[in-house]
Amino acid sequence: MAKGDFLGEFELCVLLAVSHLGDNAYGLAIRQTIARRSGRETAIGAVYATLGRLQSKALVTFTLSAPEPVAGGRARKCFTVTASGQRALQHSTSMLTRMLAGWAPKPRRSS
Repeated sequence: MAKGDFLGEFELCVLLAVSHLGDNAYGLAIRQTIARRSGRETAIGAVYATLGRLQSKALVTFTLSAPEPVAGGRARKCFTVTASGQRALQHSTSMLTRMLAGWAPKPRRSS
């Protein structure tokens, strides 16, 4: 993979959240999934900025849902991981697995 093809930590989190959510992968659900699974609270703007980067790298695409069935209901951008995105996930998670093999945290010394 070229240097620009590697995923950053938050890009990996967003891509994994989109993958986990399937057809329900829209901004707020992605943000909530990241918070629930990682314990990391993020701004919705950071999620959308990252989705934009992932889209420009052709790792995700989106479709617009039907508007919500409430007064003033809006359509949602629902994201999907592309085949290239799946390959990037496979590459990144395999690399992390190899890097973690044999690693263990060192016990803390008491003071």
